[in-house]
Amino acid sequence: MSAPQWPEPLIENLREPREQRVVVLVRLAVVVSWALLLILEPQVTETHRVAAWAVLATAAVYSTILAVWQRRDVRPPPSWSITLMDSLLTLLACGFTGGTDTLVVAVLPLIVIAAGLGGRRGYVVATGLGLGYALAVYLSGEPVGGWRIVLHGLWWTGYLLATAVLVEVFSRLLERQYAAAAKSRAEAIAEHEALLEERDLRARLSESQHARQDGLRVILHEFRTPVSSMTALSKDLASGTLTEPASATALSLINAHAEHLRDMLDNLADLALADGSPVGRPRERMVSLAELADVVMDAAAIPAHRRFAAIDPEGGSVWSDPQLLRRVLTNLAENAARHSTDGPVELHLTGTSNRLVAEVRDRGPGLPPDQLGEVSRKYVSLGDRRGTAGLGLWIVAQLVGSLKGQLTLSARESGGLVARLEIPLPPPRE
Repeated sequence: MSAPQWPEPLIENLREPREQRVVVLVRLAVVVSWALLLILEPQVTETHRVAAWAVLATAAVYSTILAVWQRRDVRPPPSWSITLMDSLLTLLACGFTGGTDTLVVAVLPLIVIAAGLGGRRGYVVATGLGLGYALAVYLSGEPVGGWRIVLHGLWWTGYLLATAVLVEVFSRLLERQYAAAAKSRAEAIAEHEALLEERDLRARLSESQHARQDGLRVILHEFRTPVSSMTALSKDLASGTLTEPASATALSLINAHAEHLRDMLDNLADLALADGSPVGRPRERMVSLAELADVVMDAAAIPAHRRFAAIDPEGGSVWSDPQLLRRVLTNLAENAARHSTDGPVELHLTGTSNRLVAEVRDRGPGLPPDQLGEVSRKYVSLGDRRGTAGLGLWIVAQLVGSLKGQLTLSARESGGLVARLEIPLPPPRE
């Protein structure tokens, strides 16, 4: 039978101050019980009184020293030396307090139990204590026959070995229980980690699904306006009711919308290779501010009597992405036209070599100050547009972010709303 291999955490627990304190207290209690035995039954030491008290005094000093070491957290002597000292003092006490009739013999199993926690050492200690007990009885000079000494020695050797066996068995059972508990704990931790990973995966999948849905909503929102405009213009051209200047203008608008749709399709192709942004990569070129204003007003379907455009400087151009600018300004102009009913929609464009400032002004009902920061959030629709997708200004905010610009909404004097867009411009490239 192999020695039990105690799990390291259990061995560490046995070395804890609390457990060491218990061992010290048990040793001191044994010494106190010896003293009570000598005081209450002095006849057990009639022939060896001085020697018995000397052993008791030695045991008391020895136990006190170990207690002080434990109290001061001083490293004690090796465990084998403590076991040897405990055995020697106990056997001497047995010899000087009655031999075969001593009550001190009850301490021997305690020593075997303490030593048995180390494995096979318990068998060695049990055998040594059994033989030592027979020797102590023999040297004590008790008037007993040799056969009785041998009988007592074999008797206690057998029972002490049985004690060592039980200690090993219980040690193995405790080791298995600890291993089972450790395995169960490890499985529980693994299941918890798996649950967290599954939850994180579900969250990522849900976020990805929402991102795809957002992309579809953006596509529908952005394609609806140019497609509707192209449908109306193509019907007018097909009807033959347009005069030559109006027909040319209609063709020009259809061409502009077609370029707009082409740019958005290019961006959708970019999105298939990018990280899912609803914007796409910029494609800068020189943009005429006057042409940009006309395209925006036409794309937003604002009739001529309601539109007003101011360009500074006249005939000015900027280097930027025309498709992104059209998308931003068209959304802002559509919102302004929708909320101002039949009121005017003003578009002010101011361009320099490194900066574009655009303002879309309307005479609608405006918004309370506490709602100015809410309308650019996704799925938020205020006023008479509650219940719609609520993506217009959110898309604008995304586009402005891609342009590294800033969009601010403010109330207009005498009623209405001002959407101010400031965009830094990159230097033109050859």
